[in-house]
Amino acid sequence: MPPPISPELRYEVIAIYKELLNLGRDYPQGFDYFRPRLHKAFMANAGLRDEQSIRQGIERAKFVQKEIEAL
Repeated sequence: MPPPISPELRYEVIAIYKELLNLGRDYPQGFDYFRPRLHKAFMANAGLRDEQSIRQGIERAKFVQKEIEAL
């Protein structure tokens, strides 16, 4: 069984997910288009246990957040 991630990292991941979900409400193609894709992207990385990999994923999510805000 892989070691659990730290509570701080878990909180960061959940926080960025919630922020992206909120931004998705105003997504041009609609929330019904946005939400499943966001969920799929996060689930694709759900197995990450290495702190560096998780931090890279968080940075990637923040980049996507900025791109969505620019729309």
